[in-house]
This record gives sequence, structure tokens and C-alpha cells, in this order.
Amino acid sequence: MAIQAPKGTKDVLPADSYLWQHLEKTARESAMLAGFGEIRTPVFEHTELFLRGVGDTTDVVQKEMYTFEDKGKRSVTLKPEGTAGAVRALIESGLAAAAMPQKLFYLNCPVFRYENPQSGRLREHHQFGVEAFGSASPEMDADVVSVALDVLKKLGLKDLSLTINSIGCAQCRGAYQEALRAYLRPHLDQMCQTCQERFERNPLRILDCKEPACKQINAGAPSILDCLCANCREHFEAFKRLLEKMGVAYRVDPGIVRGLDYYTRTVFEVITRVDGKELTICGGGRYDKLVKTIGGPDLPGVGFGMGMERVLMVAQAQGCVFEKPDVCDLFICTMGQAAKDKAFELVHALRARGVRADLDTMDRSLKAQLKYCGKAGFPRVLILGDDELSSGQYKLRDMRSSAEQTLSEQALLAFFTR
Repeated sequence: MAIQAPKGTKDVLPADSYLWQHLEKTARESAMLAGFGEIRTPVFEHTELFLRGVGDTTDVVQKEMYTFEDKGKRSVTLKPEGTAGAVRALIESGLAAAAMPQKLFYLNCPVFRYENPQSGRLREHHQFGVEAFGSASPEMDADVVSVALDVLKKLGLKDLSLTINSIGCAQCRGAYQEALRAYLRPHLDQMCQTCQERFERNPLRILDCKEPACKQINAGAPSILDCLCANCREHFEAFKRLLEKMGVAYRVDPGIVRGLDYYTRTVFEVITRVDGKELTICGGGRYDKLVKTIGGPDLPGVGFGMGMERVLMVAQAQGCVFEKPDVCDLFICTMGQAAKDKAFELVHALRARGVRADLDTMDRSLKAQLKYCGKAGFPRVLILGDDELSSGQYKLRDMRSSAEQTLSEQALLAFFTR
């Protein structure tokens, strides 16, 4: 039996790689336009980073991490999200002591979670994300949201909606957790096992449960917005005003808590619709204590993560058009060894001028070469044989219109490099 890719992973073949390249280009340009610089962190980290940063009460840490012991008996984990690694790099590199704010983005960041593959979410998937450190202002929250929306709109995604919430700070969240426990306690025996386990350790995560019985009970839960302290309420109101100034429509949803423990105050999700169903394609928020928790200074932060596979899936489902580039600008078909030698020389002269050129290396007949060019979709073909070599005049054929023209070598080089 042939070896297959592991469950929950997927190859990106040349026929589809242009989709990824378009997304990467769009995301990079939007992030850099807003003053974010690219960071690349290791695929695996010490497990402690995620235990401390992501939180040991989350499903990610409890159920989904790929954790193993290396040959030095150290516990390492394939990163399940991008933020913790960016924070570790910020501290270790000294950027945490540099001028603030520090605005970072990562692209095509591999993320690993051991869970059943979902729609646009594999066990190995890739994220585009931004992280901004040092600013506690709602302006930075709004700026981060604007980058996410800018990318998705430039890609042509439709039916985008922004949902927001505030989950407060340590001061007001404690009071809310007690109010939430008081509400949930009489219903606890009707809730799923996971929610019962979360009840004491992290009751906010119960609000994120997708089980029908739990969702029905949660519908009547008190709103955290009623428990916000004055500072958190002021921050949230300012955030909403800034969104309005940018012309960004939003909906407040007190049920958004996000799945990771490090979030504080602002949380948000960008949602779209596919086949009549809502689908979250981006999520993030503020994490003002994460840098300190991991061992750095007391720096606030805010950011988001966007699953790239899911974005591409939605783009295709919604009919977004990404222009597919030609594989090659010119293919040189040859007849005879002398023509092949000349073609090799021409190909490399053209490539040196930035022209994508190729030639036959399969010893095919002229007819077979032309048939291959038609299947591969090459836009132009140059035909070389003994007659062309002796005359110094080469036939250039447009494969789409079938028009031909005869060019000297100098004219040919000028044609493609003008």
C-alpha cells in the first residue's frame, strides 16, 4: 500500500499554489500598510509556553496539542496557535524593551491541533495573524480589526459581519464568574460533561459550548457586559465609536468568549456565510497580561488569527476570482540536437532577463511538444529547427490565437524584455 499523507493534512499542488500566493501577497501588503513587520517563529516550542500562555483549562491544551518528548527528555509541542510563540520571541529577542508599540505579523504559520478535521480546518493548518504589543488603547483594537477586514475585502469575500464583545479584566471578570456560576448551578446536571468540568475552573468557557442543551441554557445566562468595571466599559464604548468612525458595522454578542484563556477586554470574530450557514473565518482580541504571564514585562497586547485554508475555502465557495498566472511565458519546441543546444542557450538568456522560459527535455517529436504546450497552457511557443538555425529567423506562435510571426534572435529578446 502506498504511503499516504496523515489524516488532517493536505498537500498544496502547483495547480492550487497560486491561490495561496495571492492570499499571502494580499495579507502581507495589508499588514505592512498598517505598519506591521513580519515575524517567523519555530514550528515547535517548549510545552511550558503553551501551558502558561494558552491556559491549562482550554480544550487546546487539554485535548488537542501534539506534545512529545525529544531525545533530550524535554517536553516539546507543535504550536497550536501563533500568539504564544510571538510573545516568547518578543521577550527573548529584547523587542519587549524596544520602542513601543511593536507591531508584528506572521504568515503561512503552521498550526497543529489534534481534532477531527473540520470544514477548512485541518489538523495541520496555517494562519495569518497580527500581534500588537505595548498599547492599551482602543485605537489599537480597532486598527487590528481593520487589518483583518481589509484582507478579506481585498480578496473579495462577501457577507462579512463583525461581532464583538468585552470579557472585562481580572477585576470585573471575577464578579461575573460568580454571577454566571450562580445562574448555571441549578442547570449543571443537564449540561454536558465538558461544561461540568469547566464550571469551577473556567465558567466563561461554558458560554462557548456548541452542545444544543448547553446552548439553550446559556441563552438565559447573565451578560458580562452588565458586570464590566468603569474602565472596561469606557474602553469598550471607545472601541465601538472607533469602529463607527471607520464605517465598520458590528454586532455586540455577549456570548463571544474565544477559546483561549489569555483574552481580556475586547474579543471579536469575523463571520461569513457559506451554503446558508455562518462560519467564523477570523477571531482575536486583547490579551493584556499574556506577556507578563510568559515571563516578560507588563505589556498589553491585541491581535487576531485567520485560518488560511478556511479563507481560501470560503473564497472559492463564494466565487471569488483569483487570477491564475501562466506557468511560463515561452516554451521552445525543437527539432534536432543543434536546435536543442540553441534552445538551451536562449532559455537561459531569457531567464537572465526575467522571462519565464522552458524547453523540451523529454526528446519528444515536434507534434508531441506542441500537444504538451497546449495541455500545459503555455501562451507562446518558439519553434526551432535546422531551417530556423540557418536563416537566423525564428517562428513565434501565439497558442491562443494561432498567429505566428518571424523574429531574429535580437528581436526575440527585445520582444520579451520590452
